[in-house]
Amino acid sequence: MHEAEAGRDRLASALIANGSLVSDWLASYNAVPRHWFVPAQIWPGQGDGVRQGEAVNRHADPTSWWNAVYSDVPLTTQWDDGEHTGDGRGTMPTSSNSMPTMVFSMLAALEVEDSHRVLEIGTGTGWNAALLSHRLGSGNVVTVEVDKDNAAEAQLRLARARHSPTLVVGDGSKGHPEGAPFDRVIATCSVRRVPHAWVAQTKPGGVIVAPWGPEYGGEAVVRLTVAGDGTACGRFVASSAFMRLRQQRTARPGSLEYLSGPWPADGAKSSTRLPPEEVGGWLAMFAIGVQVPQAFPLIERYADGTYTLWLHDTAVTSWATVDWEPDRTDYEVVQSGPRSLWGQVEAAWRWWDAQGRPGFDRFGLIVTPDGQTVWLDSPNNPVPSRG
Repeated sequence: MHEAEAGRDRLASALIANGSLVSDWLASYNAVPRHWFVPAQIWPGQGDGVRQGEAVNRHADPTSWWNAVYSDVPLTTQWDDGEHTGDGRGTMPTSSNSMPTMVFSMLAALEVEDSHRVLEIGTGTGWNAALLSHRLGSGNVVTVEVDKDNAAEAQLRLARARHSPTLVVGDGSKGHPEGAPFDRVIATCSVRRVPHAWVAQTKPGGVIVAPWGPEYGGEAVVRLTVAGDGTACGRFVASSAFMRLRQQRTARPGSLEYLSGPWPADGAKSSTRLPPEEVGGWLAMFAIGVQVPQAFPLIERYADGTYTLWLHDTAVTSWATVDWEPDRTDYEVVQSGPRSLWGQVEAAWRWWDAQGRPGFDRFGLIVTPDGQTVWLDSPNNPVPSRG
């Protein structure tokens, strides 16, 4: 058996086994090989799927390239909006060919039917658009890509695969009003706010599937059903880790920008019995982030294995630190500014703990023309805000 075919079969078996590749999408998987939509130079995901490994080049090391393409990992294909070149890793990954488990889990959650028209936000390499085009016909698929170079390369790959969805170069947060209404909307980038344009451009009863995560961290795929009154509501269905929609990126100042003088500046000292590692898991970060808006963590690690957790607000008015050392039962806290950031984070964690540490699937989201609200178990039970 040819190396590519063997790899495709192994990956298909793994995806079927983990439940992400359902029978409705198996024909499209077979008809639209992933390697058609992967450039020669890639950085395969490592470990938890968030970190990138060393560059792999198809021409220099074809075996490693094929193995990466037909592994269940994301493949970074662009750094720093295309400004980074060379074999090394850039500062920020900005485009990828997504992890196959996520691709097919989200397509399954979309629950398309043969007559449906779909709007995709984030063309990337074009693989997802090709899968949708095979399943529904190119005439039923519109895909929006903000990066003109990515769009041009995806257009070539789609044409070679004999698919011709409508490919729009533009701001994905605006959707594509000229093609509305759509039966389904799917985003292959994460958002902090679901743009109401997506809701407005979806038919009543239609579905939006998108990765969603708060500023603080943590992220999950939400599946929203659109109502006739301009709202959309639904539950989170799976953990995820996607690159942020370009229009919703935020600057993250470094710790020194928060200090008004030599350490500890104007910070007030206290202590906590909550170990800082308890607030660092992906699910815990999500549960904290939906309660503590406009704040984010950073870790400063030291040679002896200890570290400091820094908390910052995006307005650059407040900061906090928690020092972790082994064999401690209490940890030094320093806080400054109008927001008691560690107090807010600790209260958010203790609320989540008191609820039984609910998983992503107990949370949901409602989107209205005026904003969005995260809820627990029921839309009538909004998560408290501590901002």
